Amino acid sequence: MTDLALVWNADAMAADLLLANGQLATDAGMRTAILISLFSDARAADDEELPEAGGDRRGWWGDAYARDARPDAGTARDAYRIGSLLWLLSRSKITARVLAQAKQSCDDALAWLVRDGIASAVRVVIEAQVRTGQQTPDMLAIAVEIDRPSGPNRQRHDFTWDASTATLTALSPEPA
Repeated sequence: MTDLALVWNADAMAADLLLANGQLATDAGMRTAILISLFSDARAADDEELPEAGGDRRGWWGDAYARDARPDAGTARDAYRIGSLLWLLSRSKITARVLAQAKQSCDDALAWLVRDGIASAVRVVIEAQVRTGQQTPDMLAIAVEIDRPSGPNRQRHDFTWDASTATLTALSPEPA
């Protein structure tokens, strides 16, 4: 699977296409797919509590048509949504419950990799991290390990996510 390579810009808090030698760079690994899956905002259900007032449930408008575009129309629409619900955890104090919610959010967002046969297994580990000078955890460390059915057997991608500022740091190497 080859995607256009995305590179995370921590200052802009956004991903952008990567240029290499005047051309759009590609990513033959899983880094770009993971960035989109985890750090795009999935639409929150009507009964989910939002971290900020205003009622913006976010999400991609195309998710409304996801069920209609799939041959297995009996599957829940959310199974095919783009992104994760990590954004719902912004402004949350990092507790065991929040760590469990973050892991579930990541697992749900990456489940398509196994369902679509791109990976034979996906493992997510979430840990609380304490920023230098702080007393309590204020960031999440997210490690994603993917077993591929063919090609490189195992890939690991590491990220830190500061929920209070929605700042992401990609710790795994940038695509070449």
